[in-house]
Amino acid sequence: MVFGFGRRADDDDDDEEDDDEERELVLFQGALNGVQPNMKENARLVSAGLMRAKEIVTDGLDRRAGQIRIEPKGERSQISFVVDGLAFAGDRISKQEGLAVTQVLKLLAGLDIKERKVPQQGAIKSEYSETPYEIVVISQPAEGGEKLTVRTTNLKVKLDTPQDLGFSEELRQKMRAAASDPGVFLIVGMPGSGVTTLKFAVMRGVDCFTHQIFTVGETGKKLDNITPFKGNPGDSLQMTLGRIVRVDGDIIMTPDLKDAETAKVLFEECEKASLITEMPAKDPPSAVVQLLEWVGDPAIVSQRLNGLITQKLIRMLCTECRQAYRPNAQFLKKVGLPENLKVLYRKPKPDPDDEEEDEPEPCEKCNDVGYFGQTAMLELLEMTPEMRALVATKPDASAIRAQVKKEKMTTLQQDALRLVAEGKTSLEEVQRVFKA
Repeated sequence: MVFGFGRRADDDDDDEEDDDEERELVLFQGALNGVQPNMKENARLVSAGLMRAKEIVTDGLDRRAGQIRIEPKGERSQISFVVDGLAFAGDRISKQEGLAVTQVLKLLAGLDIKERKVPQQGAIKSEYSETPYEIVVISQPAEGGEKLTVRTTNLKVKLDTPQDLGFSEELRQKMRAAASDPGVFLIVGMPGSGVTTLKFAVMRGVDCFTHQIFTVGETGKKLDNITPFKGNPGDSLQMTLGRIVRVDGDIIMTPDLKDAETAKVLFEECEKASLITEMPAKDPPSAVVQLLEWVGDPAIVSQRLNGLITQKLIRMLCTECRQAYRPNAQFLKKVGLPENLKVLYRKPKPDPDDEEEDEPEPCEKCNDVGYFGQTAMLELLEMTPEMRALVATKPDASAIRAQVKKEKMTTLQQDALRLVAEGKTSLEEVQRVFKA
């Protein structure tokens, strides 16, 4: 069922000769959890908030916002849009209107609109400009009411494989090898960093034709040629992993690693299969230190940990308006770029020495921001013989980082420079991201 008309005519009663301009609005097509909202029973709420909710979400989609936030601020509610990782302030609306929008989006997402003191999450199947979207609605208690976060996903944009995420061929091959051998391979990151997307890309990057690959628990996504394992009710994680190994499963995606109990099980059960999972940590060295504490045996971690990968998102230059320039060779050497690079790119800016240069036309593609979309910088901590020897001594994070640098492993900073050299981003953007 589609809620609302999806298009709205601008009112213009004073001039019947003028054609009303129609603004296309997002179509909400039902809650993904299957809950059918009772629009008739909530007619007053729908009347007060539906059209405004559609306008706000449409504004976000027009801006390419990955998130739309509605938060009570005193007697008003503040709308903000997160575009390519940067937040921009939107309208300030009345507290009552903000509440109506929040409640109607919760209703459409199949959530309990009477519950305002407990966090809730749902999603709405949607369409805008003939493009399908998934609109995730997250409500959280906040001072003065509820804070609403709306996450938008363009379902035509695929971020499924290592190639989609921009892996270099060298990094893809290293990751594939490390994630395929018996042991534990970790995808590391903080919530909201894209760590789950990276985990699915890793799973799709292993060879499903030479391995028997299974998943344990709910994944939220269908993975081609990868089998969800249905264990017996009441089985522990350890029992489930043992059953998979007995049916020749040799690569297993496990539930997230968040505590010592799970860590010990994974490192006990990984001798005959590769166990791939995600773990919350700010970076791979910090994750190794946490593992050492949880598992309690540095020798086992050293022997059975196969690698850790993480990512950080960075804005890409707009291909319609990016500006080429010739870099200085000494400057290239200083920042760590190849000295034979003939051209780099940056956000457009006028030449201060050319007084007659015309002001360039605003770029329609990126709305004159200079950047359009994001890509991933990637870091792979490899378990080389030298790194295994170090981990066995129970080092701190700084010692692990020093070893990564010594062995010239791929780091976020190095991968960022690769993106600069390929013309995908700018040195200014790299500097901004690492200062943030």
